[in-house]
Amino acid sequence: MVEVLQIGEFTLKNRLILAPMAGVTDAPFRKLCRRMGAGMAVSEMVSSNSLLWGSSKTLRRADHSGEEEPRSVQIMGADPELMAAAARHNVTNGAQIIDINMGCPAKKVCNVQAGSALLRNEPLVAAILERVVAAVPEVAVTLKIRTGWDRGERNGVTIARIAEESGVQALAVHGRTRADGYRGEAEYETITAIKAAVSIPVIANGDITSPEKAEQVLQQTGADGVMIGRAAQGRPWIFREIDHYLTTGKRMSEPQPDEIRDILLQHLDNLYTFYGERTGVLMARKHISWYSKGARNGGSFRQRVNRITTSSEQLTLVEQFFSDSDGNGVAA
Repeated sequence: MVEVLQIGEFTLKNRLILAPMAGVTDAPFRKLCRRMGAGMAVSEMVSSNSLLWGSSKTLRRADHSGEEEPRSVQIMGADPELMAAAARHNVTNGAQIIDINMGCPAKKVCNVQAGSALLRNEPLVAAILERVVAAVPEVAVTLKIRTGWDRGERNGVTIARIAEESGVQALAVHGRTRADGYRGEAEYETITAIKAAVSIPVIANGDITSPEKAEQVLQQTGADGVMIGRAAQGRPWIFREIDHYLTTGKRMSEPQPDEIRDILLQHLDNLYTFYGERTGVLMARKHISWYSKGARNGGSFRQRVNRITTSSEQLTLVEQFFSDSDGNGVAA
């Protein structure tokens, strides 16, 4: 029997979700990952500061035009009323799920007591969640957290119970504390305990880099789904690989260099269209770097790409590298 993941009114096509990542999960990348098998993709975080809502950056972050349902927008902030207003604003502009960021470990976020810094203030967590849920009763509210502030203060189970009591309809948990950042290995024992403590869907996140690891984490934690972040950078087909493995028990073949080339070229074209020439070229550089990671001669290729300033030159160089017919481009 194929298990499904239900969030609010939406039944996802599988249990695989693209994690929200600042500067990464823009509309072109979300659409690509959905096409490559993700059941849902969450937007980059949008500030609750209304002064920023009209900025070009914020408007782009909340752009879901042409995107498959459900459209999930993540909001970030520390003031319950401002967060409620941000939720209403984004629902008015097309969000079908509101996700709340209490997992970001970045200093610039935690220094304003937002993101994972909120995990140290359980009453404020409750106040934010209750206000946001009340503000947008027509859509599901979800929450992303870490296991706690640090390893001596893992209060993920308490936060999960607060979330469920506040009306949150699904919870994603990264298996590290705020103090861990992205160091060391994710632990799943806390996610297991959270899943046992609440009845809402729990999505496991952290170090899920292969189909086998996804299956292991699902079995170990009892989680309802998995969330993939950094492992999808330069490898958006990881979603179809995991989906195929969970469905059939068999590994899919890795994409060949010509397919990787075609996926990347389409991705770049979408970036240029979405951002415009100059910004599109700049945004493309990191994606090209991720796609070429591990490739033969990848270092020199990336140095050349990072000096290029036009989309036409960028596309030409990428096509040449990934189409190298004598085998000197992409590693076998």
